[in-house]
This record gives sequence, C-alpha cells and structure tokens, in this order.
Amino acid sequence: LQKELLKYKQEARNLQGIKDALQQRLIQQDASVLQLKQELLRANMDKEELHNQNVDLQRKVEERNRLLAEYKKELCQKDRHLQQRQTKLDEMLRQLSEASCQQVDLEWELEHKEALLAHCMKREAEE
Repeated sequence: LQKELLKYKQEARNLQGIKDALQQRLIQQDASVLQLKQELLRANMDKEELHNQNVDLQRKVEERNRLLAEYKKELCQKDRHLQQRQTKLDEMLRQLSEASCQQVDLEWELEHKEALLAHCMKREAEE
C-alpha cells in the first residue's frame, strides 16, 4: 500500500507539474491573446481614423473641384468680355486710323488751297 501510495503521490506530483506547466502556457496564451486584441483595437482605431481622413480629404477635393469649376466659368466670362473689348478696341483703332488719314488728307488739301489762295492773291496784287 505504501508503494502504491508513493506511486500515486509521484503520479499526483507529475500531474501537478503538468497542470502548472499547462496553466503557465494558458497564462502566456492569454497574454498573447490580450496583446493581439490590443493590437487589433489599435489597428481598427487607425483604420477608422484613416477612413475619417479619407472622407475629409474627399470632401476637400470635391470643394476644390467645385471652386475650380466656378473659377473656370468666371475665367470664360472674363475671356468673352476681354474678346468683346478687344474687338471694340480694334474697331476704334481702325476708326482712329481712318480719321487720322482723313486729317492728313484734309491738312494737305488745306495747305494746297492756301497755296492756291496765296498764288491767286499774289497774282491779283500784281494785276
């Protein structure tokens, strides 16, 4: 009976050792699981933050695209106005050029008539 008792005690010690080792492994695995859960939580938080940043950036891009479209529209209107004004300016320059040519012609004609008048006056004075 004593031999059997010693045998069972030895077996109980072995089983206790196995139990302690398994408990130690379980504690390590629980710690690993806890660490993985924390990492997963951090990763999910990072993912959510990135998603929010992405949504914010998309909103900003849409706003900038809207502003860009408005600026393009304004630029087209200004280009049309500029083209109209350029056309008016070209027409005025043409008219000014024509008027300048007419002025030169009239000045030449005036000088010619003054010369004729002076010649006639000279001839009349001689007669």
